[in-house]
Amino acid sequence: MSNVESRCRLVLILPEGEDLAARAAMLEGALKGGDVASVILPQYGLDDGQFQKHAEALVALVQKAGAAALVAGDTRVAGRAKADGIHVTGGLEALGEAVEKFTPKLIVGGGNATDRHKALEIGEVQPDYIFFGKIGGDIKPEAHPKNLALAEWWASMVEIPCIVLGGTDPQSALAVAETGAEFVALDKAVFADPAQAPHVVAAVNALLDEKAPRFEE
Repeated sequence: MSNVESRCRLVLILPEGEDLAARAAMLEGALKGGDVASVILPQYGLDDGQFQKHAEALVALVQKAGAAALVAGDTRVAGRAKADGIHVTGGLEALGEAVEKFTPKLIVGGGNATDRHKALEIGEVQPDYIFFGKIGGDIKPEAHPKNLALAEWWASMVEIPCIVLGGTDPQSALAVAETGAEFVALDKAVFADPAQAPHVVAAVNALLDEKAPRFEE
């Protein structure tokens, strides 16, 4: 096993769904494929009660696999589900409030950084990470060029780690790694065919082991 800490690592975004058993099986499969740093569990269209039920089951699965579970949506759900962190999908104000309220007890990060100015504003509230991209925004095979450009600029000058949304092609993870980003987030690339998820996770890890640049110690 290579030292995954010294290169870009994989973050998974679980796709939406009502069927908890199917989502759990899909996620469990993916986590068996290899190194995953964290899993973002968005609320999507679930009401708070359903989301609570899903979050509790899924957070436990993620943690059992040794990854960090980040709940996106209701912060109370994150607390009750004993998640490791909160992924803030709202704007700067919501992120600032979450950082103030929950760090260092929980990992707190978020995005909506559509340009350099917004990214720097987000950096000022000192989240644990910044997210370039938008959940559900992986509609093309490759990562969005704007997010890659932002990540490259950010990684070269700011200490706060960044997670960059890849595309629907698992190979897009390498372009993200080449920006110097610490994490690449994949959704459809891994989960489009749930049966393939473990193989995709294994393949992405192999690709990053072989070709991703290493961080300086």
